Amino acid sequence: MIAALGYSRQGMASAWRFEAAFRQECALALVLVPFAFWLDLGLSETLWLVASLVMVLVVELLNSAIEAVVDRIGPEHHELAGRAKDTASAAVLLTLLLAIFVWAMVLGTHFF
Repeated sequence: MIAALGYSRQGMASAWRFEAAFRQECALALVLVPFAFWLDLGLSETLWLVASLVMVLVVELLNSAIEAVVDRIGPEHHELAGRAKDTASAAVLLTLLLAIFVWAMVLGTHFF
């Protein structure tokens, strides 16, 4: 279990070092997570807000892993490699849209 935690830490550090999108999404989460708690909503709504942001980070990590594996296989263009990268990128987009939707619904319900 200790080794697994070490590998996870290495993965997070690698994503932070090499993935600009991950750094940007972390910065956004560092602002929005405290804001979610500051809003003083109910527990379930706060959890929805935070969970949607965590999901963005998780999917971004998976996207980065897929891109790294595809890039490791070879630099030449291959249709399947492009499809894998594009599909992983689409997963990030859908998760970002989900987070926006969740935040809009929760905030809209309480403040508008």
